[in-house]
Amino acid sequence: MWSVIKARLKQGFRTGTFPHTRPVLPDRFQGLPCLDNTRCRTDCRVCIEACPTNAIGREKDGIVLDSGKCLFCGKCVPLCPEGVIRFSREHDLAAFSRQELLRKDSSASHELQPRAEIRKLCGKSLKIRQVSAGGCGACELDFNVLNTLAWDMARLHIQVVASPRHADCLLVTGPVSKNMLLALQKTYAAVPEPCFVIACGACAISGGIHAESPEVCGGLEGILPVDLYVPGCPPHPATLLEAMIRFMGLKLR
Repeated sequence: MWSVIKARLKQGFRTGTFPHTRPVLPDRFQGLPCLDNTRCRTDCRVCIEACPTNAIGREKDGIVLDSGKCLFCGKCVPLCPEGVIRFSREHDLAAFSRQELLRKDSSASHELQPRAEIRKLCGKSLKIRQVSAGGCGACELDFNVLNTLAWDMARLHIQVVASPRHADCLLVTGPVSKNMLLALQKTYAAVPEPCFVIACGACAISGGIHAESPEVCGGLEGILPVDLYVPGCPPHPATLLEAMIRFMGLKLR
């Protein structure tokens, strides 16, 4: 017992200071996509053709980057001759509507939960049932990291529950494979009403790299109503934790 106490004293406090301070991000981190359409040439399609998930399209006033489809691979950045696209260091990528994920400029909205119903029910604690609907494991791993000592999301009253009967919301990862569709629908039905849904990662939002596969449903759209979209492939733990904090309507910085 004394050796355990000695080890704990030697180790000290290991939990990070996020979200009360900005997160420490790796050098290769690709954050919020920022576009400068004043530079865009109408005759250029290099970035559109290079995107592996068709996340980039063109409108009358320039290109549009769908961060709900984006893999954040960054291939489009060096290919663009005019430097229209860049990825910032901003980790807060989540949105409360699908339309907000369409990037046309460098603006960013980091609003807190706009729905009073969710703030009232989830403002003090959030109980999550996580469902992997055919995911590769990356989003699941980065979500599981939030339960470790380094992140300890329980200190913010966010917990994973073993049964959907005890959950406030579902956090869904993966492109929703046809084999997982019924299980996902049954899990959603088992959550006490009102049940909220968080789409975690490009696959859950749009199907991601698997969107064209006949074995998947192409994400949650048309299957379950989504209350929070968290882009990424996978989302960084700081991105995901910030999203859940804003979902609860909390302002911690």
